Amino acid sequence: MTESTAPNLPKTDADTRPKYAVPAVEKALDVLELLSEQAVPMTQAQLCRALGREPGELFRMLSALEARGYLRREDTGGYVLSLKLFELSRTHSPHDELLRAAAAPMRELVEYTRESCHLSVLHRDQVLVLTQVDSPTSIRLSVQPGSLHSAVETLSGHVLLAYAPEVERDDLLARRAEFLRMSAVERTAFLDKLAKVRADGWAYAEGARFVGGRDLGVPVGHVRARTRAVLTIASLRGTHTQHEDLFELLPRLRQCAEDIARIAGIN
Repeated sequence: MTESTAPNLPKTDADTRPKYAVPAVEKALDVLELLSEQAVPMTQAQLCRALGREPGELFRMLSALEARGYLRREDTGGYVLSLKLFELSRTHSPHDELLRAAAAPMRELVEYTRESCHLSVLHRDQVLVLTQVDSPTSIRLSVQPGSLHSAVETLSGHVLLAYAPEVERDDLLARRAEFLRMSAVERTAFLDKLAKVRADGWAYAEGARFVGGRDLGVPVGHVRARTRAVLTIASLRGTHTQHEDLFELLPRLRQCAEDIARIAGIN
């Protein structure tokens, strides 16, 4: 007797669903994600067509989401997202714990080095400065917390790009005019610079944004951590500083970054 084998049938939606699928939750998420992508009001009929659902499937789902404040129905009958998801995301920012973890180590770093330092992350293709601790000296560099800067033209951006997954990095660079304006040779040199930053574990720039400015940056967190940040010392070359060679501070800067990562749980 020969053993029969089943034919190779194409996979159905049921085959590709997670083992513990929750259809009602999936439908709700489908609605929210579609409205987020379209960014225009959509009627129940339009939602049904776009999602391949029957009207009866979505009617109660839309009513529940509207009642809980996630959707708002306009006079035209179209549904749009409310600000509730945004408010929820703001309530527990993924960077809150990072800021708490960084507060004491950054203060200690500045007390020792007498140089300003700031902590930054990537946000929508740009560098977002999360927090800054100013040098106690009368003449110092200060970067405004909450400010956005080019990821291509700043040292902090170079560190973040160097440690970003390759696909994520390439997608970001493909959207940035600063990178697209480069010649093929310049782009290759830029990518080589990022590779060196990753290999070295630090980056240094002098006069990159303005004459006399010096930046020394190191990554914060394990290379595989989902939260990636960069800690940067920003200094002015001149008589106010006792550190003519900023590399003297690299061990302290690295220790501070390690302390932040350990406290935040991303080491």
